[in-house]
Amino acid sequence: MKVALIGATGFVGAVVLDELLARGHEVVALVRDPAKLAARPQLQVVQADVLDAAQVQQAVTGTDAVLSAYNAGWANPNIYADFMQGSRAIVQGVKAAGVQRYLVVGGAGSLFVNGQQLVDGPDFPAAIKPGATAARDMYTELQRERALDWTLLSPAVGFHGGSAAQSKGRTGQYRTGQDAPLMQADGQPGDISAQDLAVALVDALEQHLHSRSRFTVAY
Repeated sequence: MKVALIGATGFVGAVVLDELLARGHEVVALVRDPAKLAARPQLQVVQADVLDAAQVQQAVTGTDAVLSAYNAGWANPNIYADFMQGSRAIVQGVKAAGVQRYLVVGGAGSLFVNGQQLVDGPDFPAAIKPGATAARDMYTELQRERALDWTLLSPAVGFHGGSAAQSKGRTGQYRTGQDAPLMQADGQPGDISAQDLAVALVDALEQHLHSRSRFTVAY
């Protein structure tokens, strides 16, 4: 396939790019700074600002699907507003380009435990709550989207750059769930490496899984 990828220089997007190229897909990577991506076979790097729907439309036109690992930056004091603006511009641009298949990496904060989304719980970390709330609200808007054949992937609750699961790299193994966090046998939250998160996302693309729905993954 010819796949547009948003966020290719980020923590998740970089391994999604590796996974797509390893499987033989042609990738159009939308980036603000093309110098951050080295030339690779089957990779086309396009300078684009994802806050601008017209630039997104131009960049993704002619692709078979769009994968988004967009993040406005956890240290960004305006993360909520920027995340929502970027997410809306991406959706608008993808629709205007006539691309129907849209897969996006969301957050774990929108997963439910005892009827409550994690981001609304009293113990949710305050430092990441604005970004997690934006990811949840983006998912809420996506659920109302009828023009796109969308899929949203929520990482495992334990997923972050410094977790023990990251040392596993790519195993190609994972379990899937839907709206509740996947737990380990000892009752602790599940985890997954960034590489296997990418495997699950590209599997969903290639096998057309989880159409117009959210799924989550963990070991």
